[in-house]
Amino acid sequence: MRQTTYLKPATLEQRWRHVDAAGKRVGRLAAELAVVLQGKHRPDYTPYIDCGDYIVVTNVDQLVLTGRKSEQKMRKHYTGYPGGLKLEPVGQVLKTRPERVLEDAVRRMLPKGRLGRTMIKKLKCYRGSEHPHAAQQPEPLQTKA
Repeated sequence: MRQTTYLKPATLEQRWRHVDAAGKRVGRLAAELAVVLQGKHRPDYTPYIDCGDYIVVTNVDQLVLTGRKSEQKMRKHYTGYPGGLKLEPVGQVLKTRPERVLEDAVRRMLPKGRLGRTMIKKLKCYRGSEHPHAAQQPEPLQTKA
């Protein structure tokens, strides 16, 4: 009979990954990034431990929305005040703050609560092809999207 082994935070080794988002679709890329951030790509995945990798995404300003999502899909933000619901088309947000679109898509695919909040901090999004994480030597992440 085999014993199930669980990962301990002290023995955890998290790697840095790099993704070039030029020409990729937002939802499909976000789904793959969420799997890597959670650590579900690892054979020693443990659900209650943040065992995912760090991800550096460059060229976020070249992400693609298919169909009429850029006009029809809305980004909602609530200020906390009565009548403070702000609606903005996703296409407009993609032009002004493209990092926000990808981060929101990935955040909604992660677990809710304390664990998900620590996982989303490992996602680093940048508009151009330059990023300040060269010292971590990120390995390229192969994505299908």
